[in-house]
Amino acid sequence: MSNQENLTYVVQPGGRLSGNIRVPGDKSISHRTIMLGSLAEGVTTVSGFLEGEDALATLAVFRAMGVTIDGPNNGNLIIHGVGMHGLKAPEKTLNVGNSGTSIRLLSGLLSGQSFTVTMEGDASLAKRPMQRVTEPLMAMGARIQSKEGKPPLTIHGGHQLNGINYTLPMASAQVKSCLLLAGMYASGETCITEPAPTRDHTERMLNGMGYPVSVEANQIRIQGGGKLYAINIDVPADISSATFFMVGAAITPGSDVTLEHVGMNPTRTGVITILQQMGAEITIQNERLTGGEPVADIRVRYQPLTGIHIPEDQVPLAIDEFPALFIAAASADGETVLTGAEELRVKESDRIQVMADGLQALGITAIPTADGMKIHGGKFAGGVVDSHGDHRIAMSFAMAALIANDTIIINDCANVATSFPGFVTLAKAAGVRIESTNG
Repeated sequence: MSNQENLTYVVQPGGRLSGNIRVPGDKSISHRTIMLGSLAEGVTTVSGFLEGEDALATLAVFRAMGVTIDGPNNGNLIIHGVGMHGLKAPEKTLNVGNSGTSIRLLSGLLSGQSFTVTMEGDASLAKRPMQRVTEPLMAMGARIQSKEGKPPLTIHGGHQLNGINYTLPMASAQVKSCLLLAGMYASGETCITEPAPTRDHTERMLNGMGYPVSVEANQIRIQGGGKLYAINIDVPADISSATFFMVGAAITPGSDVTLEHVGMNPTRTGVITILQQMGAEITIQNERLTGGEPVADIRVRYQPLTGIHIPEDQVPLAIDEFPALFIAAASADGETVLTGAEELRVKESDRIQVMADGLQALGITAIPTADGMKIHGGKFAGGVVDSHGDHRIAMSFAMAALIANDTIIINDCANVATSFPGFVTLAKAAGVRIESTNG
């Protein structure tokens, strides 16, 4: 997707964060507006859409399958829905770039179509395991070919799907959402049991667009054969993107920032709970609802942090925020211990190992474990960090430079554009001494 293959961040030490910040729209919700809006009856209008490469990859996929989408124009979209069975076979392989959300959710949606389609992605995506979605989909009757369980995936259409009772082996919103989307095309009921709560954007949007999903305790049920109806959607600011500035302010003396219009979905707020347990001063203001999703403004002021044993029940509620939380842990007094987070090893990178390597390169004692990490708080030295093309790791280490003793250089940062276009500009305006170079 991005042609800036050698993009490097050079971040000078010092500075502090201040002011009011509006980060880009929620990536998870932006993906789902395209997918469900395309399948709806009528015209769906969207504001606050994230114009990052991942969400734009999803948009391009649906255009390739015959959906007319106007925009994006400053986060505004108009999606002309084609109905549940209106998608057309694409003329060529669908490229989803770096987006694991796209390929996993689309696997479910495309398993119910009448045509055959192949999906591929970039070099990073080609290494990511897909069995967690392909195995239950095949149990529903889907026909899927892969390359040793990894992309590219070829999904053979025209096969009847049947509802399934499926217990997720680990908490994963992507797998749950994949099976819900397949369940819309299946005969009978699909029931998914999750071991711990995960983000519920798919369930909220399905219900909001007139397709009933029942949620009782840890079971989610959907009946096949329903319809979706167009609505207006205002996408909240992404709490995962806000997290970098929350952590930056929490660890940097003199900082005081307010993150505006942030999505406060209770399945996503684990990062706030964890930071507060570490002693962060976080105030939630102006709480309200938009399109069925709770939003609020989040004010964070510096206060010294203390290491904790992160509660395992918070892990699924903060799974994407751990790279930034590791930076907070590295600056905290004492030891922070994370367990129960093995899913971090199959994200855009092995986030446990890559973060441990980066922290160690900056003089922090970080000990990776099979399902987490032990971090002893200390002082960041300068140094060179390899983000391994992982956008969240690149942005996390940029915040570490606020309190580092010397310059931090972060390599392989082009994929930041997948989730946070304009990150460098916004970070500089907030007080981070960051420059990007093509080296």
